Amino acid sequence: MADNAADARHLYEQVAAVLRRAIMRGELEPGKSIPSEAELKAQHGVSRDTVRKALGILTQEGLITAGQGKVRYVRAYAPLRWTLSSFEGKDRLDSENTYDAWGAEVASQGRQPAETIEVSIVVPPEQVADRLKLDPNRALVVVRKRVRYVDDKPYQLADSYFPEELVRGTPLMAPRSVSAPAGLLAAIGFAQSRFVDEIKVRMPTWTENDRLKLAPGTPVAEVTRTGYGEDDTPLRVMITVAPGDRNLFVYEIGVC
Repeated sequence: MADNAADARHLYEQVAAVLRRAIMRGELEPGKSIPSEAELKAQHGVSRDTVRKALGILTQEGLITAGQGKVRYVRAYAPLRWTLSSFEGKDRLDSENTYDAWGAEVASQGRQPAETIEVSIVVPPEQVADRLKLDPNRALVVVRKRVRYVDDKPYQLADSYFPEELVRGTPLMAPRSVSAPAGLLAAIGFAQSRFVDEIKVRMPTWTENDRLKLAPGTPVAEVTRTGYGEDDTPLRVMITVAPGDRNLFVYEIGVC
């Protein structure tokens, strides 16, 4: 039984290796379908169970789409290059101020940005209250929840939290895209002078998986950015959840 199990494992790994090599060489192109289970079974002289195990490996590696018994495709990747070290700087707005910082970054890469926005006043989550130095039992925050799209595909979930008393009655309360040349906080008298980024890589929650339309086995990066004013007062916390196969994070760091 042990020998048979080892042989079976060896066979499905062999089949997976053949398909993986064809994908890496471009013989199976991104977006194109791969041979069906029946075709692979005949080509390699193996059982359907062996084929499915091989396809399961490639699905977990993110090389092909899921779909037992259905047509599977070689996954196509078009990651957004997100330069976090300069993101939100004044130079990130386009010349006509059509987009905010993120939209300008997407448009600069020849792609089409879009977003949906919901705005509400809530009790701050613990991690937000801690970073904004707020009492979670007394303070309220304004949260702008966005789903960010690139070429009509969801690329990020971005939730920005502000102390309610700071942004009360400002354009940040509007449930639509808003921008200003130096940033909206600067426009209302609270310019951010520095940021602290914390990046955590994890598997998505069920809700994140559903909203981002993720393929099985896709990890996400959770980027928590805290913005501080000139007096070092925390002004905003932005928590972005970004699929690992759709985003490339870039930092340009000078030598001190």
